Amino acid sequence: MKKVYTCFCTDVIHEGHLNIINEAKKYGEVIVGVLSDEAMIRFNRFPTVSFQERLEMAKNIDGVSRVIIQDEIMYDKVIAELKPDYVIHGDNWQKAPLKSIRDNVEGLLNTYGGEIIDVPYTFNENVSLIDKKIKEKLSMPEYRRKRLRQLIKLRDIVKTIEVHSGLTGLIAEKTVVENDGGLDQFDAMWISSLCDSTAKGKPDIELVDMTSRFRTISDVTEVTTKPIIFDGDTGGKTEHFVYTVRTLERMGVSAVIIEDKIGLKKNSLFGTDVEQTQDSIEHFCSKISTAKKVQLTDDFMIIARIESLILEKGMEDALTRARAYVKAGADGIMIHSRKKDPAEIVEFCDKFRAEDKTTPIVVVPSSFNTITESELAQHGVNIVIYANQLTRSAFPAMEQTARDILKYHRAKEVDDRLMKIKEIISLIDEL
Repeated sequence: MKKVYTCFCTDVIHEGHLNIINEAKKYGEVIVGVLSDEAMIRFNRFPTVSFQERLEMAKNIDGVSRVIIQDEIMYDKVIAELKPDYVIHGDNWQKAPLKSIRDNVEGLLNTYGGEIIDVPYTFNENVSLIDKKIKEKLSMPEYRRKRLRQLIKLRDIVKTIEVHSGLTGLIAEKTVVENDGGLDQFDAMWISSLCDSTAKGKPDIELVDMTSRFRTISDVTEVTTKPIIFDGDTGGKTEHFVYTVRTLERMGVSAVIIEDKIGLKKNSLFGTDVEQTQDSIEHFCSKISTAKKVQLTDDFMIIARIESLILEKGMEDALTRARAYVKAGADGIMIHSRKKDPAEIVEFCDKFRAEDKTTPIVVVPSSFNTITESELAQHGVNIVIYANQLTRSAFPAMEQTARDILKYHRAKEVDDRLMKIKEIISLIDEL
């Protein structure tokens, strides 16, 4: 009997999936692969049910002969082991970014005469409603809040990009690219104090109050599902920070990062060029431990950002502070540097990892941007944050457009480099 293979990466079996199974049964024995959580989050949304539940759903479909685990996005391993006569899939994989998966399958099948069966994708009100409900579930605070901790366990490194509006949130949410024979996307979003302030035309000195910054969070959470890491600056007074933690938890934010400085906040990349005062270890530890006590869930993370290297206090000071902050209850350590050479960041990570194997390490490679994610992961980094690149890329593009319109007294000269409004609108889902 000929073998027919299909792979599911879904939390709910609906008529579209059943349509594929019914079509597959016409060709032979039906084998279903269930994509692992690790593979699923590389290009699809985060699962809302456990992998075991997804496995059982597939096993309970009438007409399925057996169910296997597919632990990679591409089909190389599965096809090498099964040698299926047919691979069946919805025809939505004929377009990018899924087309790279189809191309991979086609190339593998061609080596021995296997065939692809493209089934018309099921578009109807019922299927659309199910998809929308899954997305709504993913966006709920109780699901979103715990996702960063889950990602740290599932991913070699959690890729995070700054967002400062609903639109930039959609870019972070929906951008998927073909990369090294697979598909990749961002895992989480960073709501930066710098970019939030800049978007409002204000200086980055904690001038934009928390109420305004919470509105940015709300704008982003309304249209996205990915976990959020919030830039809490210094955290302010301890008495105020505890309320910030409670609010962020309630909103579904996964983590807050606070830096160990006091006084008027200045951007760290100024380093010693401006007056900046580092907090005492004792006071910052007290802020961390007090905030941890008011948390209502175990999901939320308070991450301590160490400014010792920025302020040229030395490696030992940074490591001493890291030990103290972890002991005070910090759920992670962010180490920062304004040097272009990543050597001191690597040195810190190696030394910290030598004595602490588990506490997550966060880095922001704005200055030391030559180091790759895989290199950072090799030195024990868990989260990488691209902290301001969307803002920095947007500003020069908008300024040049404004200059050219003034220069030519019309918009024709700028039109070729503009994204079509229809394409922008297509990012936005309707209810």
